[in-house]
Amino acid sequence: MTTTLPPSPSRRNFLRQGALGGSALVIGMYADGVLAAVSARPEEFAPNAFIRIDSTGKVTLVSKQPEIGQGIKTSLPMVLAEELEVPWRDVHIVQGDLNPAYGSQGAGGSTSTPTNYEPFHKLGATARTILVQAAAQTWNVSPADCHADNGAVVHAASGRRLPYGKLVATAARLPVPDAAQVKVKNPADYKLLGTRIGGVDNLAVVTGKPLFGIDVQLPGMLYAVYAKCPVFGGKPKSFNEAEIKALPGVKDAFIVEGTSNLNGLVPGVAIVATSTWAAFRARKQLKVEWDEGAGAAHSWAGFSAAAQAAARQPGTTTLRQDGDANKAIAGAAKQVEAAYRYPFISHASMEPQNCTAWFKPASGTVELWAPTQNPGAGQALVASTFGIPKDNITLHITRSGGGFGRRLSSDFIVEAVAVAQKVAAPVKLTWTREDDLQHDHFRAGGFHFLRGGIDGQGKLVGWHNLFVTFANRVEREGKSVLQPGSGGSLSGDEFPGRWVTNCLLEQTALECSIPMGPWRAPGSNVFAWVFHSFIDELAHAAGRDPLEFRLELLGDKDMVPGTGERGVPYNVARMKHVLQEVAEKSGWGKRKFPRGQGQGIAFHFSHRGYIAEVAEVTVSRDGKLKVDRVVVVTDIGAQIVNLSGAENQVQGSVIDGLSTLMYPELNIENGRVVQSNFHEYKLLRMAETPPQIDVHFLKTDYPVTGLGEPALPPLAPAVCNAIFAATGKRVRELPLSKVDLSWS
Repeated sequence: MTTTLPPSPSRRNFLRQGALGGSALVIGMYADGVLAAVSARPEEFAPNAFIRIDSTGKVTLVSKQPEIGQGIKTSLPMVLAEELEVPWRDVHIVQGDLNPAYGSQGAGGSTSTPTNYEPFHKLGATARTILVQAAAQTWNVSPADCHADNGAVVHAASGRRLPYGKLVATAARLPVPDAAQVKVKNPADYKLLGTRIGGVDNLAVVTGKPLFGIDVQLPGMLYAVYAKCPVFGGKPKSFNEAEIKALPGVKDAFIVEGTSNLNGLVPGVAIVATSTWAAFRARKQLKVEWDEGAGAAHSWAGFSAAAQAAARQPGTTTLRQDGDANKAIAGAAKQVEAAYRYPFISHASMEPQNCTAWFKPASGTVELWAPTQNPGAGQALVASTFGIPKDNITLHITRSGGGFGRRLSSDFIVEAVAVAQKVAAPVKLTWTREDDLQHDHFRAGGFHFLRGGIDGQGKLVGWHNLFVTFANRVEREGKSVLQPGSGGSLSGDEFPGRWVTNCLLEQTALECSIPMGPWRAPGSNVFAWVFHSFIDELAHAAGRDPLEFRLELLGDKDMVPGTGERGVPYNVARMKHVLQEVAEKSGWGKRKFPRGQGQGIAFHFSHRGYIAEVAEVTVSRDGKLKVDRVVVVTDIGAQIVNLSGAENQVQGSVIDGLSTLMYPELNIENGRVVQSNFHEYKLLRMAETPPQIDVHFLKTDYPVTGLGEPALPPLAPAVCNAIFAATGKRVRELPLSKVDLSWS
């Protein structure tokens, strides 16, 4: 069955549709965050609407952030509903399109909640305040004698009650109250926030309703595929054009010259057909003569050799230099050296990249339907690539079937536009699974060469890390420079950079043509494994309890300020609190494990979240690993918005982190990815997930933060440290499936 997914309503249409149903109160927000009440007549509206209440009492809330499975389409409207005092069952949620009046609409870096939490409280409270004033005016009483409750305003003294639907005509005429008059609710009075609410799209997802970009259907639509050179940086010279165009269902086939931007419109061959199946079938008959370029000489083996050579030299960039690390390590009672490495990996989203584009040459406009995490960047890339003014680009945000940072890039969007410009119809471009795996914007591989010194009292006195990373050559301010890939640039503040008196952090970049992009918890997802595994090595070398060693290393300061332009303050007290709590919740040090079983502990601060985790593992004599239990303690601020969603995010982070630790790797040979699909790129199966994941949230007085990323980084070091406790074997290479864990 083919189901049509209608375009999301524009701002003006959304408001007009509300007006047709009778009077409506709409509350909006300008891009600068100023609240406004606007009437239901479209010509009187300047801001976009977030809240609409029609004369029947129906409450419609717009979710402006992209939904990629992190639950933001549920949690942010919950904040509005809480302040509005409306039952959740009576709320209708719609996905907003890209519109500058909404402000930031990106979904990445766990920023959606901290960016919008306080403004959305104010937004909902302003609407509630106006409704109370409207009821007070109707009854000719003081607003102070009235309160909102369950979708209505109540006059306490008389018990009179007016549903919101009866108030919208009056409320729409009232001015916006002074900010001082608008009081947000006391958290002690919350009825909705902190409870368990299922995702607003859950039913549609499990029943196969059209929500995702890949579901989009438009009248007269054509379907396209886009073949790129298997070698990164290559381009097509020619292809069997006549043969492809003669295939059943094929409407057109052509070369797209593309650009030199590895993360933008890469050169390729487009095939346009009457169905996705016809396009995919034609793709299998495609024969292209490629100009592979210099990238064909790249290989993982070559990169590894180059990294080993770089390790024998000083780093090309010094990120931090405190004291004299070399002298301190050389003079230490014990010296520990270790080399850690990890490969390039893919995002492996369940929904392959796709975009539907409709170019209209008469007006010079383009309309897009895309599962994107960063719609503003997508619009900007289309504008810069094709010279189309931003005002001529409409972007409808569809739900994404997973993102993990991949859909922060917009290459698939500009590919769709390049095809649509040559076709007089809407075109849906769909990547194959092989495209998605081999033309990802990958998590960068890396090599860390570490040295540490322990004094006679078992304290860390020196730390040295040489990080060999990967970089692309780009033009910046008229100069050709090497730019490390996302997650491939180490901050001088990275723990324990500010804590060790003698600390040297260096970086050397290997040039490559491999496109890289943010992967869930960029940087932190591998840095946590490297640093907190090596800290564990140092603790054992010192003969110290790993927890005690970490607490001592964190020190007695409540706060450690950031340094340099990338510096972020580090709340030591919060981290020590989660460490102590996870030790208590897991029973750290209270049980004696037999050989082959053990506990490991790790912590990490990223994306504003302070997280500590303990893993318990069993390793059989022949080296089979089973993660029995993971205990997670998180401090992400004063309020959990949706308890169900928050637990899901933490448990998902643990499983995703374990999967990434265990299996995925991409090998590079002759400039191309060897693995082609999931039969060669293994991920964790359900039966391999930990049977017990205990999640504990600490409620603190700090601002609310996000949770999509910070719980993932500590998982890998906690598991690897537990493996060492169980077997005496230290894991210094990923994926874990390559490591022999057998013991006797």
